[in-house]
Amino acid sequence: MIMDHWPLYGLRVRTPRLELRLPSEEELAAVAGVAADGVHRPEERPFLTPWGELPPAERARHVLQLHWSRLGRWTPGDWALNLVAFHEGRPVGIQDVRAVDFGVRREFVSGSWLGLGHQGRGLGTEMREGMLHLAFAELGAESATSLSFTDNHSSLAVSRKLGYRPDGITRDVLHGKVVASQRFRLSRADWERRTDRPEVTVTGLKGCEDLFGIAEEPREG
Repeated sequence: MIMDHWPLYGLRVRTPRLELRLPSEEELAAVAGVAADGVHRPEERPFLTPWGELPPAERARHVLQLHWSRLGRWTPGDWALNLVAFHEGRPVGIQDVRAVDFGVRREFVSGSWLGLGHQGRGLGTEMREGMLHLAFAELGAESATSLSFTDNHSSLAVSRKLGYRPDGITRDVLHGKVVASQRFRLSRADWERRTDRPEVTVTGLKGCEDLFGIAEEPREG
């Protein structure tokens, strides 16, 4: 079985409404179809990835290739975990968590997208809540980072709601023009201080510790 060689396929993160996990190939095709249907309104540009400018078929292929490439390049010192979010058994988007030298730095960065037809119901916030629990309570992270375009108000609102603090500005080039992104940082202490965190359960982590570059016994949350 593939889990004998890649135990991450057994990892499950469950929130009140969602399950986050690696997909099967058929499920990967399904979430690629969600991306093909759109992840933001045509008049918006909330990501550096040109989702709105790519034809639907290319959006789907981008999801497939990014998923495969991240698995293929994975090392304990440089990894990126693409967790597909399932709502009522169907994929609705992807929540990722990425880190370099996590075993030493205990810091990670995350990103996500949610299918346009599934937005506006708090699922994006819940996806990130599940990811934060995995990272802080199970993997022993000390800080989380995120960034969003300064006009991506929905993403900025999620970061602020979850206790992230401003951490500077990043400048990128998009279509020959400079675009600014607000960086955010969430400390372990600020995450633990929140009293409104939802119930999250994680199973299947045992046996994955080496892949994340951490000790066999994960830190307690």
